[in-house]
Amino acid sequence: MTATTTPALTDNKTLNEVVNCLTENITLQTQGKCEQRNIFEILIRAATQKDSIENTTKVLKNVPTSNDIRYHLEKYSDLKSLESDLNTALQSRLPDGIREGKQKIAIDFNFQPYYGEPSPSEAAYIYRSQAKSGTCSFYAYATVYVIKKNKRVTLAIKAIQQQNTLVAATMG
Repeated sequence: MTATTTPALTDNKTLNEVVNCLTENITLQTQGKCEQRNIFEILIRAATQKDSIENTTKVLKNVPTSNDIRYHLEKYSDLKSLESDLNTALQSRLPDGIREGKQKIAIDFNFQPYYGEPSPSEAAYIYRSQAKSGTCSFYAYATVYVIKKNKRVTLAIKAIQQQNTLVAATMG
């Protein structure tokens, strides 16, 4: 009798899968040596290491500079389109068991520290709350997810504007 094992998912396989998913679902207009795949790889590496784009580009070799990355990200200024594209990407990889039948869902509100002075387009997305991580200002977003077989699967993400939720009233 032989035992079957499921191959382990490595960091590189996971990174490649995430980058492939983003590349298939989100289009960034790029130029020069700054290719879409490079941008996503740097963003994912920075996020998973809880690091800055600046430091991530310094650590990696033969990658665009942090200024190049930011320049290309600024081209994607339509938050509604970005949100829609991200949700399409999330839903493109749902396991079959999630797609079939009814599921119990949960919604979490998440707050990421914001430092600096918000631009007019950012201001609606900034919440003021009790000080944490050296700031009283936060980006707010909600995630919708299902838990199946002890695994959390994110179905969607939504940027929260102050005027669209009662959360703003309870945080202020």
